[in-house]
This record gives sequence, C-alpha cells and structure tokens, in this order.
Amino acid sequence: QVQLVESGGGLVQPGGSLRLSCTASGIIFSSYAMKWYRQAPEKQRELVAFINSGGLTTYAASLKGRFTNSRDNAKNTVYLQMNRLQPEDTAVYYCHASGLTSYWGQGTQVTVST
Repeated sequence: QVQLVESGGGLVQPGGSLRLSCTASGIIFSSYAMKWYRQAPEKQRELVAFINSGGLTTYAASLKGRFTNSRDNAKNTVYLQMNRLQPEDTAVYYCHASGLTSYWGQGTQVTVST
C-alpha cells in the first residue's frame, strides 16, 4: 500500500519559517520525481516546487527564492523549507509522487497569520 504522509504544517507569523516533510512508503522513492502543490481556499491547486530523482529542483516563480526543496532518498522523504512566509502562503500543502503511477499525500495545513 502506497502512502505519502506530510507533516510540519501549522500556524506561523508573517516572516516566519516552516519545514514540511513528506515521507513515502510502498514505492521505490528514489525513482520518483516529487512535487509540492498547495491549494488556498477557493483557489485552484498550484505547483510550488519540483525535485527530480537526481535532485534537480524547480520552483514557482512567484516564490521569489523563499522556498527550498530537498530530498533524502535514504529516508524516503522530501522536504520543503519555507522562509519569509506571508499570509498569501496560507494553504493546504500536498506532496505528489510522479511516476508511471502518481500518488498524493493527504495534505498539511499551513496558516500564516498574526
């Protein structure tokens, strides 16, 4: 059974940081590209970050360098370090394993507010 379990979300003040984790089981993690998406209330889900199996990363241009995506294949885990968080970053964040078959995590809520 494939599972992607996100963690690390929560409430943070503007300007703060959070690190999200997504741990996979039931797949050969190292062979999957991993993506982070987010969905804010009443908005479409958007791609935030991508990391391929070799560690190459790309990011949504709107992030302006505030987020860093990394992976540890030994731990079957992908990370999203989010810095200088702003209220517009408030959303449910999902990880996604991209391969011949793709899988979604259940999401973790990130709320940026005073």
